[in-house]
Amino acid sequence: MNLDFKEIFTVFMVLFAVIDIIGNIPIIIDLRKKAGHIQSEKAALIAGVILIAFLFLGKSILNLIGIDVSSFAVAGSFILFFIALEMILGITLYKEDDTNPMTASVFPLAFPLIAGPGSLTTLLSLRAEFAIENIILAVLLNVLVIYIVLKTSTRIERFIGQNGINIIRKVFGVILLAISIKLFADNVKVLFS
Repeated sequence: MNLDFKEIFTVFMVLFAVIDIIGNIPIIIDLRKKAGHIQSEKAALIAGVILIAFLFLGKSILNLIGIDVSSFAVAGSFILFFIALEMILGITLYKEDDTNPMTASVFPLAFPLIAGPGSLTTLLSLRAEFAIENIILAVLLNVLVIYIVLKTSTRIERFIGQNGINIIRKVFGVILLAISIKLFADNVKVLFS
């Protein structure tokens, strides 16, 4: 075991910014209104299983199709860059809006809202830089935060307010933008060396 609390915190913050559970509170509340009820435990658990499964199987899938982790990390840095731009500029490049009251906890909440293309790509990108056990702990901590936010989403929205949510989203957007640039720079060097 190579537990490093700095790594765990860094990975936690990156995933927290990409998943953007606080910024998604308005979407969660709207989903709760449409579906009538969201199973917070089920949504958080399924999202966690998807994230951890992809952390282990994603590299094998890449190897199967002949792509190395550094190339995937560079591609992932572009996705993080665009997600950060969405958060900072308040634009929407891609959002799926298909809600079924019977399955709202799984789709679109657990996948693709929480465990979506951005977070899955981020996991493989992070795997190129950080120890696997630190990533797993950071994923589990994020799942715990997701569960708490889902359980208390209406109270959080009332407490923070729409302006507070917008400010938090922009701050995490800037952090994510810086992380995407660092991820790009570190892995481009590997590709061209």
